[in-house]
Amino acid sequence: MPDRIAVVTGGTKGIGVALSRRLARLGHHVVAVYRADKAAADLLSDELGDRVETVRLDVADPDAVAAFAERVLAAHGAPRVLVNNAGRNLDGPFLEMSDSDWQQVLDANLSGPFYLTKAFAPAMLELEGGASVVNVGATTAIRPRLDGVNYCASKAGLMHLTKCLALELAPAVRVNSLIPGMIDTEEMRTRFRVADPTARADLLAEIPQRRIGTPEEMADALEFLVGEGARYVTGQKLIVDGGQFMW
Repeated sequence: MPDRIAVVTGGTKGIGVALSRRLARLGHHVVAVYRADKAAADLLSDELGDRVETVRLDVADPDAVAAFAERVLAAHGAPRVLVNNAGRNLDGPFLEMSDSDWQQVLDANLSGPFYLTKAFAPAMLELEGGASVVNVGATTAIRPRLDGVNYCASKAGLMHLTKCLALELAPAVRVNSLIPGMIDTEEMRTRFRVADPTARADLLAEIPQRRIGTPEEMADALEFLVGEGARYVTGQKLIVDGGQFMW
């Protein structure tokens, strides 16, 4: 069993599964957390074998997160890498948004990373050679959109949580934000109607590189952030978007 442990929330689908695969390839034993889709978790387990274990967890439940962290620490010790990637998206107009839809998104996207990092950070601070936390954000943390007040607010909060944690956990634990642009996932294809030629052309016109990114390119960026090449990088945001936003 590798002595490097990585925990990836939302680690069995979309961008998250690419991050889990890359960390496993880099020699980590990956604990990939999922909320509901057991079929996707089973596929990843079949693919990576003993390099991964999948765990069902609601990251918005602080008691469940604390118990999960205790099990991981007891079985494997402190993670060298923690990737807070899990999130929820419940869109709707502000004036029609229910309290539940507001709270569920805040709980998953902002409180979840807080709970996970708080649970693991004390042990990560003791690791020789340091450790890394990567919070997966969103471009809507900087530029808002219609019908997404809960999501935008949660990701803006996550960006500042990243900076605060980078201050408080330095120098042993580096904390950075990884922000995807238009990355080829099922959710992105549906939301932006990329199967429609006109919608796709309009989308690509906004991206200087004139293409949609891949989950593997997000994994490339993660590899940099958790590697030795980024040992002097903390409290930063790395936007992988083909030049679409340039913030």
